[in-house]
Amino acid sequence: MVPALHDRLVLRRRVRRLAELLADALPPCRTVLDVGAGDGQVGALVASLRPEVSVRGLDVSVRPRTAIPVTRYDGVSIPAAETPVDVVMLVDVLHHAADPAALLVEARRVASKAIVVKDHCKDGWMAGPTLRLMDWVGNAHHGVDLPYNYWPRHRWMTACAEAGLHIQWWRDDLRLYPALLRPVLERSLHFIAVLVPVDPD
Repeated sequence: MVPALHDRLVLRRRVRRLAELLADALPPCRTVLDVGAGDGQVGALVASLRPEVSVRGLDVSVRPRTAIPVTRYDGVSIPAAETPVDVVMLVDVLHHAADPAALLVEARRVASKAIVVKDHCKDGWMAGPTLRLMDWVGNAHHGVDLPYNYWPRHRWMTACAEAGLHIQWWRDDLRLYPALLRPVLERSLHFIAVLVPVDPD
């Protein structure tokens, strides 16, 4: 009942708004790999807003119908057949990974221009329980693993530096939800960041 209400009242708006934000965040590029693409709706909308960009997906479980081409992968290593790529998108994926830092390093390996991340920050009052509830409502009925690997902002900074990435752009005022829900579900719990490889020189 709750997941059905969520899908009807929240999901469509959220998907559309996410796609708009991600399309704006993408640097000039031709190819995007959406890691953890799910049904591909977000990737397809990004491609419609940025028609010069080709978007394909990876996921640990490929659904019967997807809005973009999606290939199965093991959740750890990005297959060689899916590279090279200009940009890797990780949209609400890293907190589902068994080792989020390792997947960030893997994305760094295959992205020639940038990594665009949408995820969560576990900062502030009741952040952990709020994020767990949102994750369960949005994902449990799809059979998605829910390890609840949420990081505070300072851990994101450390992980990016350790992966050889510079945070070029960060935004946490996303307005993903209707105005009445934002004080509870939004706050600064969500962010989009553009990460660029650090020049070793």
